[in-house]
This record gives sequence, C-alpha cells and structure tokens, in this order.
Amino acid sequence: MELGFFTMPIHPKDRNYTETLQEDRECTLLADELGYIEGYFGEHLTDAAETITSSLIFIGWLLNETKKIKLGTGTINMPNHHPAKIAAEVAMVDHMAQGRFLLGISPGGLISDAEAMGNLDRDRTAMLVEGINMVLDIWANDPPYNLKGEFWNVSTEKTQIAEIGQGTILKPFQKPHPPIVVTAVAPFSAGVTAAAARGWEPISANFLQPQWVASHWPKYVEGCEQAGRPADPKNWRVAKCICVADDLETAKRYATDPGGPYYQYFHSLFTKLKAVGRAELFKVDRNQPEEELNVEDIVEQLVIYGTPDKVTDDLLAFREKIGNFGTLLYAAMDWKDKKLGKRSMELLATDVMPAVNASIKGDSAVA
Repeated sequence: MELGFFTMPIHPKDRNYTETLQEDRECTLLADELGYIEGYFGEHLTDAAETITSSLIFIGWLLNETKKIKLGTGTINMPNHHPAKIAAEVAMVDHMAQGRFLLGISPGGLISDAEAMGNLDRDRTAMLVEGINMVLDIWANDPPYNLKGEFWNVSTEKTQIAEIGQGTILKPFQKPHPPIVVTAVAPFSAGVTAAAARGWEPISANFLQPQWVASHWPKYVEGCEQAGRPADPKNWRVAKCICVADDLETAKRYATDPGGPYYQYFHSLFTKLKAVGRAELFKVDRNQPEEELNVEDIVEQLVIYGTPDKVTDDLLAFREKIGNFGTLLYAAMDWKDKKLGKRSMELLATDVMPAVNASIKGDSAVA
C-alpha cells in the first residue's frame, strides 16, 4: 500500500490567510521529504476556511520546491471554469511538472461557489461531463476548434493564423493526457462506474462511514468491466482522517478535543453537508434518524487515532472492512499544534505504513 495525502484544506476561518497558505506549503514539502507519493489540493472560491482558491496555482507554486511527490488537483471544479481555460492551463502545469501531475475533476461540492458562479440551479454533473469532454477533445485534435455544447462553445475558426500559431491550445506533457481521478462521495456512486468505464480512477472521500467506502469498489469493478479492463485495487485511492502520536492520551486529545483541528474539520463538513441534505454520509445505517447525528460521534467513528501500534491495527481493520486498495491518502488537517501535526505525518510514514505493509505481505504469503 502506498501513502499520499489530500487536503481541502480546512483552517479556522479567522486564521491569518498568509500563514495558512504557508502552512499548506510546508505540509507538502514535509510529505515530499517523508516519501508520500502524491498530494491533492482542493479549491474553493467562497470559503474563509477552505482557502486554496486555485489548485493549479498552488501546485505551480510547489513544483520547483518538491522533488518526487506527484501533485494533483483535488479537484478542479469543472462548472466554475471554461473548458478552453482548463485545457490550456492544465497543459501548462503538466509541462511544468514533467510527469508529476494528476488531474482531479469534480462538479464541485461547495454550494456558495456554485451560487457565486451562477451555477446554483444548473445541472453541475452535466456541466462536468461536457466540460471534460471538451478538454479531452481539444487535447486530442488540432486547431481550429469548433466545439458546441449546452453550456459552453469553443471555437478558433474565425481567428486562427496557423502560420504563427494563433488559435492553438497546446497539448499536455503526458500522453495522451495526465491521469484523471475523480472523488467518490455518494454511497454506491454511479459516478465511480462512469469514471472507471472511461479509464479514470477513484478517490473515496475521508468523511464517509466505512460501509459507504466499501460500496465504491463494486461500482469501480462494474465500470472496468464495461471498458473491458481489469479492476486493479492498486488504482483505488482511499482518503482517511488519521492522528498518530507517541502516546495514546495525546493522540486522543488532539483528535477529539472540540477545540482541535479534527473536531473543527468535521463540524465544518457536517454543517455544510447537512445544509444540502447529505447528512446520510455520516450515518452508520441509512435508517438512522438524522437527529441522532452529532460531531462527537462522527469524530470517534471516522478518525483513526492513537500510537503507531494502535493506528496500524485500526488501519488493518479498516482495510478488512472495505477491501484491498492501493493508496492511503492521509487527510491533512490544520496545524493548530504544529509539532503534533508534523509528528503525525512522520509517524504514519516511518512507523505505521511499514508495519501495515509487512502485515499485508504476511497475509498474502499465508493466502
């Protein structure tokens, strides 16, 4: 099992913005040093807590400071961007990254972004499909372009001057394009099937109960079967909230304290998802009454915390529930306590993952 990370991020809404951007940068540099193989960054335009407004700009800032880690958009919210702009900017970043770029896409989950961009009442899933189809069409063909859709048109027919290159959108470094990943949030997600059928790979969100995460694998298999390709667990990424400390008391306090970053993270998410009728993601059973849900229980159920030994055991138990997967994505939190935040990432890389992989290898040998 490989190790990567994913950050939305969510910081206290009144923290200094310059400081939080630097903190997210430092988190990425630490992950690179520790051997995390990839990192993903969310983007949100209208949120004082989720403060990376362009994952592409943020990745561009980090490329020359990192050495091996692959950096991914987590995600580009397609309805908020014109396809021609996405095609051009992703191609540029992909050339800057020279193989260290992953293209994460989604319809976007922050409804205030949708309202601000005039998309609140539109079919944003349809916009995602049309947008990425246009991007791929641009990359697959030479200009002039003449693409017509329900939401966008892309044309350079009237203005192309081929002799000097005017009217051309350049193609990505990776051929035919960067690997495409999609976030999977809904239980039994049909989007996972559709993505797998197109050769794309899923990231299961870190704020789902294990049984809903487990529901993504059969949908992935279904999509791979439609495409006539094998469903390889190595291509499944699963994000998880994890807090590792040198002693159990410290880990429990940092992970569950109402004033801590993990509690704050789930308070923010629960409030947002409940407001749009998606609180079922936190339910242990679909028949569970919504009024029973509370942040304290959600944190206890969805955050794996403890010493390296305990976290190792809990991760193996989590894997037993959901099935085999290829990459664990550590959900990066605000560093309210910078020392503990960094230590958690370090212990996960140096102590937990080697132990997890040794156990998995041992199980395979027995099998």
